[in-house]
Amino acid sequence: MIWYPYEQMKTMKAPYKILDAEGVHLYTKDQKLIDSISSWWCMIHGYKHPELTEAIKEQADRFCHVMLGGLTHEPVEKLSAKLQEFLPGDLDYCFFSDSGSVAVEVSLKMALQYNTNQGRKRPLVLALEHAYHGDTFKAMEVGDDEDYHFAFDKKEGVVHIPTEIPALEEAFEQYHDRLNCFIVEPLLQGAGGMRMYDISFLKRARELCDQYDVLLIFDEVATGFGRTGNRFVADLVLPDILVLGKALTGGYIGHAVTVANHKVFDAFYSDDDRLALMHGPTFMGNPLACAVALKGIEIFEREDYMSKIRHIEQVSRGEMEAFTDPRIKEVRIMGGCVCVEVHDSRNLEGFQQFAYERGVFSRPFLNYMYSMVPYVISDEELIRIFDVMKEWFREK
Repeated sequence: MIWYPYEQMKTMKAPYKILDAEGVHLYTKDQKLIDSISSWWCMIHGYKHPELTEAIKEQADRFCHVMLGGLTHEPVEKLSAKLQEFLPGDLDYCFFSDSGSVAVEVSLKMALQYNTNQGRKRPLVLALEHAYHGDTFKAMEVGDDEDYHFAFDKKEGVVHIPTEIPALEEAFEQYHDRLNCFIVEPLLQGAGGMRMYDISFLKRARELCDQYDVLLIFDEVATGFGRTGNRFVADLVLPDILVLGKALTGGYIGHAVTVANHKVFDAFYSDDDRLALMHGPTFMGNPLACAVALKGIEIFEREDYMSKIRHIEQVSRGEMEAFTDPRIKEVRIMGGCVCVEVHDSRNLEGFQQFAYERGVFSRPFLNYMYSMVPYVISDEELIRIFDVMKEWFREK
């Protein structure tokens, strides 16, 4: 029996069974659905993209996997070189893993050991209120969402602050000599409620991290590859460590990467074996994942996805920015994300089935109805998603 995610198995509604998928559409036995959330935000190229499928097939004809312990291969070498060229600044050192959550764990492990390797004891992590960084244990510890992690005790090693500059400055003043890193979802906090904040907060964070030699980590698992309207928020403010996943492989195979700058890498580079990063996911640098990631980045650049994302945002604002209803607290729009926050979660009960019957797959959570669409979506398909959202409030 399948144990489904984020569900009470005893009371859950039967999931929709997908028989096929292509472009932005999912197909069930009786319905054709526009996927408004890109299968948890990863399917930026849509489903059954012929080039991505072919990249996996070609690599599978050679070999599907070899470990990176004592071995290497061309796909991982090419992807590392491409990311070094593709990413801003001196984010040059790629440590691969098999999921975004694990990649976050790696980043936090790097930050702690970065200080340990230099003989400094800095046990604290600074993080954001309403943060979500994954469901593995250290990722949960730096997260701040009781709806996901209520069963686990809060640890003493993390300080959470709101996205307000005075709170940021106060935290650094109080804890700076004990902080090893500050980890954020930059500009857009995803599972914590699609919360959006200003770039000025991150610019000030960069200044304070530089002042006190605290590593700045950007968890761009969700925000990377254009979701905020920027290629990466790291293009605007440069972190010391960047975490990527989801869209890295276009959603075709699970994979992630933790990318460190020279300062971080150099703290591990030594004749002393004890200073090495002792971590090694079995499927890190998986050749199939590397091959599809390389092709996905090629398509992202060749097809000028940033122009597509700007257009998606323009259409989204035209359709949703002025939409109001007494049950709506706020409509938030950034890049390829639209969030409708309601005052009471009961106002969204039944919306998923309502959308299904109208040809849209949606998965609202808590007080949030949202879209994070594939970038290959047409205007007609995008507007249909927003029409269904608005119909919900007009008809209920």
